Order: sequence, then structure tokens, then C-alpha cells
Amino acid sequence: MIKNFVRGFGALSLALIPLLSAPAAHAAPAAEVTTLADAVGLVQVTEEDRTGYTRSSFKHWNAGDDAGDGCNTRAEVLIAEALIAPTIEAGCKLTGGTWVSYYDGQEVTSAGALDIDHMVPLAEAWDSGASAWTAKRREAYANDQGAEASLVAVTARSNRSKSDQDPADWMPPSPEAQCRYVGEWVATKLRWQLTADDRELEAMKIYAEGPCEDTIVRYTPA
Repeated sequence: MIKNFVRGFGALSLALIPLLSAPAAHAAPAAEVTTLADAVGLVQVTEEDRTGYTRSSFKHWNAGDDAGDGCNTRAEVLIAEALIAPTIEAGCKLTGGTWVSYYDGQEVTSAGALDIDHMVPLAEAWDSGASAWTAKRREAYANDQGAEASLVAVTARSNRSKSDQDPADWMPPSPEAQCRYVGEWVATKLRWQLTADDRELEAMKIYAEGPCEDTIVRYTPA
């Protein structure tokens, strides 16, 4: 429930935490906050290239953050984001539970009706730098639960409408979700050091300099 509260609070404000050299082992990174406009300015701009992309290049879903719980990443995200917790049966089968898909504001009471969306789709990540990663890093990206923005439980309809499009071509149908979405998109690009193309950058600037100018972005480099 705490993790879900943090995800919901992100609808009002996201923040930016750059990676700093820790003075001692296991020290948490120091927090730094920036506006969405400044965060957009940190994203490197290059042309995208989808040559060689296959979805199987990103191994998912793996055993998740807790390899001993019997649940894969998809199930762990569903459990974390539930407003009313589902019952976890043998084999990590989820029954009951309630979720709200923030892309379209829909309440969902069946885990099977939800997709776990990669905030920056796998194909877009490939275009934006992941093609040069190791298979291990791509697996880490595809199963990233280290940041609330990376994976999100949404209705299958909204996720499939989005497909592999960036903010130049798709935004959540719920207007109330759009500033959160742009902030989380930028946070994910910065977390994984992914680039943007010109159209994508211009789309993000329109939101950052207009209706989402008060949005704050947070990220921790992976």
C-alpha cells in the first residue's frame, strides 16, 4: 500500500534524483529536484534506429525482486499497485483485488484485465540506446521495479493503444494523467540514459513549457 501511495502521489509531483558518489558504502543517493523543463533539457537528442530489434531481446518477466515469493515481475507489480490487495493463491495466482489504471482512470477488479506497461516501451528503449546494452542490462530494464515509474499496471486497452509510441504520437486519454505521464517518461529516459529524437523532444517541451510547467521530476540512474 505504501508503494501504491507513492505511485499515486506521483500524479501531483515527480522528482529528479541524480546519481551522486556515495561517501560510504550503502549510502542512499542525495536528492535533487528539478522542473520538468530542466529534466527535458538533460535528455540527449539523437536519431532513433530500430535495426535488429526483437521483443525477445528483453527477457521478461523474470523471478522479480523477491525470487523466493513464487511471483514473477508482473505479479509483483500488480500486488504492489493494488488499491485493495488481491488474494495470492498457489503458483502466485491472483484473485480479487482492485486497481485503478491511471492512463484512463478505469477501475479494474481482475488482474487478468491489466497489462504491465513499460513506461518507455521496449522498442522505444532499443531505438534510444538499449540496442548497445548487454542482455543482462536489457533484462534489468524490462523488469525494473527500482523506480515506481518504470512499470505500471494499466488497462489492456490503453496499453495496446499506446503500443510502442512516444509522447509525440500518444498520450494517456485521461487529461489528468498527462503531466504525470510526461514526467514519468522523462524520468525513465534519464534513469536509463536513453536518448530522444527531435519529434519526441519537441512534444515533451510543449508539455513542459505549457500545462505541465509545475511538474517536478525524480529519477535515480540505473
